[in-house]
Amino acid sequence: MRLLARVILPLGLAVGVLTAATACSGGAPSPAPSTKPTSEAKSIAPEPTTTPPSSDTPATPPASMSCETLIPSDTVAALHKQGWAAMKRDFAFGPDPVPGGIECLWSDPAIASDRGLLYGWAPIAGAEAKTRQEQLVASGWIREDSARGVYITADPRASLSQDEDGYGMTYLFGPGWVTVSDTKQGLVLIDPRG
Repeated sequence: MRLLARVILPLGLAVGVLTAATACSGGAPSPAPSTKPTSEAKSIAPEPTTTPPSSDTPATPPASMSCETLIPSDTVAALHKQGWAAMKRDFAFGPDPVPGGIECLWSDPAIASDRGLLYGWAPIAGAEAKTRQEQLVASGWIREDSARGVYITADPRASLSQDEDGYGMTYLFGPGWVTVSDTKQGLVLIDPRG
């Protein structure tokens, strides 16, 4: 439950004031996938079940990884053009940071609002990845296996924002790494190699 509180509680705090201690909650600017809040929980259609890739060795984080290189340069340029900036923090599950990982909250620093985008990446593998997945699922998150990896998504009834397919905050566990975004659609933008 502490893990769920660490992820969901900060989302609510972002509504009032975005600080370095908060996580992302909200809507997307025009260059990124739409993450409009909705009050209705939509059903989530799972991808075809396959065996997700796995690794017992964490991926090596790129030396040049930053909030500016984690997502495509044209997306970064569009966000800057709108006056948005990134707040960087450690990637963490609950109070436990994942060494070598980052989370970036993109928002307009001049405006306290519920609009923001979250992108994160961290190296993780083997037993630790499995433990984190199990903790999320035990806290009410929804697991979906796919050819890309294991998606773990916040229950739509607890999501402050959702993409057009009904997915809110979502983790994707791949071979040696994990990514996170405020919506499942946002995960496609994350590439730590820049």
